[in-house]
Amino acid sequence: MPFTLDSARNIFPNTLAADAVPATIARFNQLSAEDQLALIWFAYLEMGKSITIAAPGAANMQFAERTLEDIKQMSLQEQAQAMCDLTNREDTPIGRIYATWSPNIKLGFWYRLGQWMEDGTVAPIPRDYKLSANASAVLQTIRTLDAGQQITILRNMVVDMGFDASKLGSYTRVAEPVAPVKDLAQRVAVKIEGVTNLTVLSYINGMNANDFNTVIELFVSDSALQPPFQRPIAGKDSILTFFREECQNLKLMPERGIVEPAEDGFTQIKVTGKVQSPWFGASVGMNIAWRFLLNQEGKIFFVAIDLLASPQELLNLAR
Repeated sequence: MPFTLDSARNIFPNTLAADAVPATIARFNQLSAEDQLALIWFAYLEMGKSITIAAPGAANMQFAERTLEDIKQMSLQEQAQAMCDLTNREDTPIGRIYATWSPNIKLGFWYRLGQWMEDGTVAPIPRDYKLSANASAVLQTIRTLDAGQQITILRNMVVDMGFDASKLGSYTRVAEPVAPVKDLAQRVAVKIEGVTNLTVLSYINGMNANDFNTVIELFVSDSALQPPFQRPIAGKDSILTFFREECQNLKLMPERGIVEPAEDGFTQIKVTGKVQSPWFGASVGMNIAWRFLLNQEGKIFFVAIDLLASPQELLNLAR
């Protein structure tokens, strides 16, 4: 085979990803727990002025309700300590429960805590709290980024908290119920300027319909998918789990693309466009590139999903 996972990751190498996102997250992780909590709070308040965050549905929150109620019953000092323990990734009962949750449940958990901090139910950040110089610099960086990059940073901040799941041993991953597949009558087929490949079109259309069981059949058995700023997810079973946990009710809006032959009968295709998340709705569109590598039978061997550095990158389809 001419391609390995490592070599496949290098297709369309001129794609400019938003490197400010992992760099900002790395700087955030170096802050104290108190600064991390305060920064999330200040960013939450600022983003609320320009971005409408969707309230999590009951299905998303049923697994977090007991933990939230436990926190509500604590003293203000205990509440503050519990949140600091999560940012410090301490081995606590709450930290272990948190580690088993899917990203959407974690987002809903912090959304609810944010509401309670705002109304005083949970220990708020003191009004006179002063961020450290490093935390202030991180917050200023976040202010300069576009909305799609901001929400990606805030998402990764809270997703990475809690006890290290790799240290739990065997455990059951907790995720919200999988959204129903859309009926054929509800689906709107996409069109991509420059791309008529049926595999790529089926991938986009299937993702928009939450039809993950059909989408996964577009992949070969030893395929891989690389989400933004993450290591590749290898194998159809793991990719399907990712779809079910992190891709429900996304709206993929491809705009244009390019198709090129690759070695040994493979085909590489780059598509650029936007993605809307149900957490932020139509108010925020993340600028995205999908880089597909298809085998001789037209099956997906590898796909990378890149959060782009700027809206101008939507037009960059060079190799």
